Amino acid sequence: MPKKFKGENTKAVEARARKSATEDEKKRVENAEMEDAAWEDNDKSTNKKAQRKKEEEDKRKGALERKRLAAELLAEEEASLEVKAKTPQKKMTQAELSRMREEEKEKASSAKEEKEEPIPENLNRVMTDVEVAESVEQAIAALSVAQAEEEVDAHPEKRMKAAWTAFEQGRISQMRAENPSLRLSQIRQMLRKEWQKSPLNPMNK
Repeated sequence: MPKKFKGENTKAVEARARKSATEDEKKRVENAEMEDAAWEDNDKSTNKKAQRKKEEEDKRKGALERKRLAAELLAEEEASLEVKAKTPQKKMTQAELSRMREEEKEKASSAKEEKEEPIPENLNRVMTDVEVAESVEQAIAALSVAQAEEEVDAHPEKRMKAAWTAFEQGRISQMRAENPSLRLSQIRQMLRKEWQKSPLNPMNK
């Protein structure tokens, strides 16, 4: 008769251990899910607040990103403008600088003199010598007198500019030779005073 096997079947023990371990793991997972469900916040207002807070945070981040991009673009544009502005300037000697200053002074003085030149009186508005004719004979007589006056030179101011230019060109070289230390503006002032009394001035005739 064969001997009876004393002890446990190792395969059966291992199978039971595996089964119990599987059941324990299943229970543990179920308990964890139940616990998570118990702690889950189902309040709608709280969820909305959290959602709103997240949206505001996203907006803030977007605004910061846009500001950063704008600042970068501005910096790039300023850098490109600075590069364009930094063009090398030609170096000038002291003689060139002094000559440039003298030219600027002469321009300023001539512009000032032109502004100070007196405006001639508008003779069209001066009615002191106008004759009033009451008949045809008086009108004819007045016209004949006017024609005779025109021959005498009724409008000397029309030739004023040309006469002044000719006078200035003729006298300026003489004045410079007589007064070499004076500036051009001072010489022109002297010429103006002389012109007021000159017989070449059409207004003196």
